Amino acid sequence: MKTTPNYIAAPDRYTKMEYRRSGRSGLKLPAVSLGLWHNFGSVDRYENYHAIALAAFDAGVTHFDLANNYGPVPGSAETNFGRIMRESLHPYRDELIISTKAGYTMWDGPYGDWGSRKYLLASLDASLRRMGLDYVDIFYSHRPDLETPLEETMGALSDAVRQGKALYAAISNYNDEQTRAAVEILRRNGTPCLIHQAKYSMFVRRPEEGLLDTLEREGVGLIAFSPLAQGLLTDRYLHGVPADSRAAREVFLHRSDLTPELLAKISRLNAIAVGRKQTLAEMALAWLLKDCRVTSVLIGASSVGQLHDNLKALAAPDFTTGELEAIEAVLK
Repeated sequence: MKTTPNYIAAPDRYTKMEYRRSGRSGLKLPAVSLGLWHNFGSVDRYENYHAIALAAFDAGVTHFDLANNYGPVPGSAETNFGRIMRESLHPYRDELIISTKAGYTMWDGPYGDWGSRKYLLASLDASLRRMGLDYVDIFYSHRPDLETPLEETMGALSDAVRQGKALYAAISNYNDEQTRAAVEILRRNGTPCLIHQAKYSMFVRRPEEGLLDTLEREGVGLIAFSPLAQGLLTDRYLHGVPADSRAAREVFLHRSDLTPELLAKISRLNAIAVGRKQTLAEMALAWLLKDCRVTSVLIGASSVGQLHDNLKALAAPDFTTGELEAIEAVLK
């Protein structure tokens, strides 16, 4: 079996990370989790993402977040993560939280999308085969399906848990009303909702419009995806549009999104971060983690260096009242 001692060799691994309880469950997640949405697909270099995964684990990042369609090509992130498991992480399976999802288009025909029982359970079986796992720790409904009864979608999650193919059920991209209904059905089924994965950042604050309060009341955790707003909450765009950036490549972000008003906000936020002796990315992550209702923030990384830079958010000083007021003044 291949190992990489430079990374898997840290007896103090768990002293480097803060772990937060997910809602009222018995499970704790690292404050920073690693998402495999990008940089782990068939178009990416194995040696690079293998090193990222091991460096993350060595830093105490125990949660690896996937979905059936992550790549590109769809499915390749799970296949590649399965290789990492076989070659390096398999001995540490009981120290890992591995999640996957189903809900977006995965294969052709009427059964490869949305929230039917047929799709969700078939997708989970395929995910387990790709990763070479007997079970995942968390299985998500990746998005709500307005044409499928919610009882059917939540029932499929519950059965995945009962069958031992997942340990916990979860949801993602559900609005406040949908979340309340889903949580109630899962509770009746005896498989409480562990966590809700929602887009949340300084620039996308919809979870504050009721969802966070609902999750706190119902005892469900929240994990924030896109916490850096597709790279906007970094220093990438402080001096123009880099040729290799998402905005330049028109991937999930467009040049037209970078309005003078937005760039001015980014610059002002960066000045606050500099005053805190942080990068903008570090401050943006710390700003989310200041709320105890946020169980974890989900970061991506294209290099070990970028991973370590983002993890510095864990050492952030507490925000002063003045700093929080200054941030709010920018975000209005």
